[in-house]
Amino acid sequence: MAAPVTTKKSSTSGMKRKAEPSKEAHVKGTKKSKVDEESTKPEKKKSSKKEDKPEKKSKEAKPEKKAKKPKMAESSADDSDDMDVDGGVPLNEPEAEDTPMEDANDGIHPERRQFAAGQGPNGTSSREAHAKQKATIAERKAAKPLADPLLRTKKIWERLRRKSHVPKDERKALVEELFQIITGKVKDFVLKHDSVRVIQTAIKYSTPEQKRMIARELKGTYRQLAESKYAKFLIGKLLIQGDDEIRDLIVPEFFGHVRKMIKHAEASWILDDVYRGVANRQQKATIIREWYGAEFSLFRDGEKVSGDLADVLEKEPGKRAPIMRELKELINHLVQKKMTGFTLLHDAMLQYYLNVKSGTEEETEFMELLKSDEESDLLKNLAFTTSGARVVCLAFAHGVAKDRKHILKAYKDTIHLMAGDPNGHKIILAAYETVDDTVLTAKSIFPELLTKDADKQAENVVTAANDLNARTTLLYLFQGRSSSLFPASLSADIEVLNEVDIARATTSKKDPEIRRAELAKALSPLLLNAIASAADDLASTSFGCQFITEVLFASVGDKTAALEAVAAVAAGDPTAVVIEADSMDVDAAAPAADAMEVDVPFNDHSGGPRLHIANTAFGGKMLRSLIAGGRFDNKLKKIIPVSPPLNFADILYPVIEEHIIEWATGSSSFVVLSLLETENFSSKAEVLEKLKKGKKALQKAATEETAEQKAKAAEIAGAGKENGDVKAKKGKKKAAPTQKAVNGYKSRDIKEPFSSNIRLKIQRTRSTKMPIADNRSSGAKAEQPSQGSNTTTAQGQPGSTLNKTEAEKAAEEKATKEYLERMELEYEKREGGA
Repeated sequence: MAAPVTTKKSSTSGMKRKAEPSKEAHVKGTKKSKVDEESTKPEKKKSSKKEDKPEKKSKEAKPEKKAKKPKMAESSADDSDDMDVDGGVPLNEPEAEDTPMEDANDGIHPERRQFAAGQGPNGTSSREAHAKQKATIAERKAAKPLADPLLRTKKIWERLRRKSHVPKDERKALVEELFQIITGKVKDFVLKHDSVRVIQTAIKYSTPEQKRMIARELKGTYRQLAESKYAKFLIGKLLIQGDDEIRDLIVPEFFGHVRKMIKHAEASWILDDVYRGVANRQQKATIIREWYGAEFSLFRDGEKVSGDLADVLEKEPGKRAPIMRELKELINHLVQKKMTGFTLLHDAMLQYYLNVKSGTEEETEFMELLKSDEESDLLKNLAFTTSGARVVCLAFAHGVAKDRKHILKAYKDTIHLMAGDPNGHKIILAAYETVDDTVLTAKSIFPELLTKDADKQAENVVTAANDLNARTTLLYLFQGRSSSLFPASLSADIEVLNEVDIARATTSKKDPEIRRAELAKALSPLLLNAIASAADDLASTSFGCQFITEVLFASVGDKTAALEAVAAVAAGDPTAVVIEADSMDVDAAAPAADAMEVDVPFNDHSGGPRLHIANTAFGGKMLRSLIAGGRFDNKLKKIIPVSPPLNFADILYPVIEEHIIEWATGSSSFVVLSLLETENFSSKAEVLEKLKKGKKALQKAATEETAEQKAKAAEIAGAGKENGDVKAKKGKKKAAPTQKAVNGYKSRDIKEPFSSNIRLKIQRTRSTKMPIADNRSSGAKAEQPSQGSNTTTAQGQPGSTLNKTEAEKAAEEKATKEYLERMELEYEKREGGA
């Protein structure tokens, strides 16, 4: 049986079907292929299927008519059957006989080819047609209202926006011309993207009265401007000036439309900016009240209102259900729309959470709302606002273990940023106080807080220890809520933590002290390693010294390496380093230090020279505290030693032994005194022997001024003579300013067992500030200080004025003699005991 020949299925054939092979499909003795043979025959469009259903044939023939392609060679009926078996690409389509296209496909549009050949409409070329089109556009623009003024203002704007290239006089003239054009027509300019920039530039260079003029012209349109993609920035330009009249023109126009505006893509940002940074307290209350329902938008009176939801519910307790429902729906709408960064939203969430009833379905649904955001954008945004952080802290306190774990997980990559934020660090403290699973807390917070990279941990600890907010997240586990860790500027932290304490009483099972001790144990190795690696950087700042002291007192673990590193910072001659005051801009920071009521570090971190630790007030205080081995208890009036003891005196003395006289006669002379007073110091006799040998140096330090003091005195005296400001003061001599540290920075008073009179005889501070010279005439009788009085100068030396009287010198010599005698008695007593 002859093998069947496969042919291409016709374009008009139907579904593929199987047919019997044709007996006449192949002719014996013919070498010519079937395809070549059929290419010369006309195609017969017949099939058994089409013969059975003639009505379908006409329908299927229509697409062939539309195609208008040249007829192809027909195949026989038998071939058609074979063709339906396999289908495929038509092999019998003659390529050479294809009709060529009328237009060559060279990629150029026919009309463009005509223009290029100068055969466009009316015989115009492409360039001529383009010029005509530009002229038409210009005519249309000219026909619009304010066409000429708008064109001129744009040219002025183009010149004014180049701030550094326009002389002051030219800018003034351009601004005057600009205001002449826009006055009375501001509303016509503000709703177009190109012309609103002109008004913004006018506001930028205008006077306060001109700004008010623009604000008055725009009265009644501010809501529309807030919803404009371009004009909304104009509102920001007006409000940023801080003018109360302009604020009172703009903000009230938002009243009654708050619920609609907060949902608007453009107006919501302007509304939130106004609420957060511009509106006064009463305006904020009016805005937040509209979240409580439509009636608060419609019915408003001129009386003062409260934005506190608790006050609203107290006045109208019967409306609690609809108010809470309306508030929750609006909150949920914004959360679902991913509009979670608004301070206004965070305030509304706080008002809702403070008024839900504990243990009810409302509280459960709100907690689920907080966790509903899969990307945790809501929780992350809440962490950086005051109200939002409080919401999360309360969620930690009221939530169950599962809720707390979810919240911690949400902040996985945000802990480091939160630690330094004024609001975010509160959430970390709340987690310390509420999460019973301390292992989970340690794994979730500490690696993020200090980074997992061991090489960078010390650097991050130094940065955090010197940040007012971040240091609380490290020292809270060791210090608790002490006033030194939480100054007045962080009083809001204590209020939030007290609120958390009340709520966690029913939700947390572990004792707070046990929880804190377990966390401190987990954190201690990381901080001790950081002190051992970066003790020099930490000891160069006030906050760093406090950090070292508190960690070494309260941490758990081997502290030897850290103590040795701190002692190594004191190595070297304290008087060898010459400090260049110009390398440290400390005077600019002094007012900030006084305002914050904390010691401000003044050692330079920018690569400039640093003060030796012996010449810094905070460094000396740290060393004295470590030598004492515990904190001073104000109630008991004594030092409470830590356990196990630090024995820092034995570690420090070998480091400073070579320069013990320089330490005794310098700014940190009380470090040496602390060595003698501590009970567990094994080399007291050796120190006393060295001090006895250096008796002359001690006496000289107590009676003579340093070179710095003399130079400063001469400078002040010369300035006084030139300005005529130095005048003799008659009457009772007043005490000079209290002792200050280097470059005028305050040091905290330190209680010592010696009287202040003797203590200040030994100490020689290196302050650059000197008192005004006392130029009283030699005939004026100097007043003798009474017994127990202490006339102190900025140098910290009693009676160390520029012109000392004989009585003052005698008092100094007497005090020095008493001190040396006391030290000799102490030495003899110890020798006799030995």
